[in-house]
Formats: sequence, C-alpha cells, structure tokens
Amino acid sequence: MKKIVMVVVLIFIIAGSISFNVHALDKQDRATWLWNPWMFANDEDGTVTFLESKNVNKVYVQIDQEMSIPDYQSFIEKASAKGISIYALDGAPDWVAPKGARNQSKMLSWLENYQQESSTAQAFAGVHLDVEPYLYSGWSKNQAKTVTAFQSLLTDAKTRTESLGLPLEVDLPFWFDEITYKNSFGKGILAEWVIANMDSVTIMAYRDSAPMIIDIVKNEVAYAGQHGTALVIGVETGQTREGDRITFYEEGETYMNQQLEMVNNHYANYPGFNGIGIHHVDSWKNIKP
Repeated sequence: MKKIVMVVVLIFIIAGSISFNVHALDKQDRATWLWNPWMFANDEDGTVTFLESKNVNKVYVQIDQEMSIPDYQSFIEKASAKGISIYALDGAPDWVAPKGARNQSKMLSWLENYQQESSTAQAFAGVHLDVEPYLYSGWSKNQAKTVTAFQSLLTDAKTRTESLGLPLEVDLPFWFDEITYKNSFGKGILAEWVIANMDSVTIMAYRDSAPMIIDIVKNEVAYAGQHGTALVIGVETGQTREGDRITFYEEGETYMNQQLEMVNNHYANYPGFNGIGIHHVDSWKNIKP
C-alpha cells in the first residue's frame, strides 16, 4: 500500500513539475523590434497578421513623435486583443552626450501624454531603450565618463517609468560583461549593474549558431538569475557587413528556428531567462525560409 501511495505522490509531483515548466514557457517573451511604425500606419492588419504568424507576444515599437497618436492607439488596441504587448522603443548613442538626456526626457514626456490620452487597451505596456553608448564618439575618447552618463540616463529613465507605472527594459551588447565601472554608482561590471537595475534586459547576442549564442550570454543569464531580472536573448536577421557569424540572414528562418530551439532548451530552466527576441520586423519579413 505504501508503495502505491508513493507512486501516486510521485506522479503528482512529476505532473506538477511538467505543468509548471509549460506554464513558465508560456510566459516567456517571443519579442521583436519594429523600427518603422509607418508600417502599421499603412498596413495595420498585415502587420498584426505577420506578428501573429510568428507567435510574437511582445513588440518594441519605435516612437515617432510626428506620427499621430490615433495610429499608435489603433495598432496597440488591435495587437493587445491578440495577446501581443507593445513597448515604447527609443534611444540613440548621443543620448549619453552632455545634453543628450533631454532627448530621453522629451520622449518620456510624449509617452506620459500618450498614456493619459489612451484607454487601457491602447496604452503602452512598458518602455524599451536602445541607446548603444559605445557608438557615441565619447566612448573612445573617455569611456569612463560615457559609462557614467549611460548609468545616469538609465537611472533617470527608471524614475520616470516607475512614476508611469511601466516596466523598463534595455538592450545590451553581450560584451558589456567585459566593461567595468568605478564612479558615483559604485564599482563593478557594467552588464551586472544594468541587469540589477532594470526590470528586463535584451542581450544582443548576434551570432548565428546555438553554441556561440549560449556561450556569449552565460554571464548575463547568471546575473539575471542572481538579481531576479528577466533576460531575453536577441538575435539578428538583417544583412550586415560586420561578418558572416553575426546574422541568420544567410542561413534563413528554418535554420534560425532550429538554433533558437537549442538555445531555449539549454536555458529553459535557468532563473532569469525569459525568452527570445528577433531583430527586426523588416528583415524578418524578408528572410529566406
């Protein structure tokens, strides 16, 4: 009788574990960047249909302040009805310039006004920054100063987004675990600082094979687990001159999906790992099968 009871208990434990893992995977992000919002302004139904066909559940949508608010509202409402969360995307390397933070402030003020004018179904679900400070000229001239400016920028953004009740995410290159800082924010590794202070990060793990992707994000995944931050692994689909290991453009979507499945299987049970991001809608639409 005891053996029967133990078997039944074991079955329930295994079933519960499987249910938990499936539920956890269901909550993971399958994200993408949409840099050209005029895409949905001109073809809203086609854009939503494409996102649905790729099982996307989160889109980082570029903020173009010249576009009409109703265009954003209509798209977000339609996407939200399909279970797709829309995050406000913006950022540029010169945001870490001496007066560059005003650009972030202007965008967040636009967002605050947008949220006030929108219904719950039309509102942005969060903010996603893509600053890439290493592309700013100050990075090579005075990296320490530029790093501090980047940290200040993110700290200010966190304060503003918290006041809006929105989560804050940021894109990071995979090699920020090699960059250190020692300044008013303390001292340590830049990747860990960002991961510890953001709600979510997307690592730009731009490589075209699962083993390489798995390897270059291992430190960031560990930091995310330690700090309770959601981490998304991003890959590239666009054509590039930066080398033949950067993008899945040459190999195509079938190969990419096979590699991403291996990445997902490897990190599925790691705390902090929260899915895959595919850069970006325009190039993804045109990648070969």
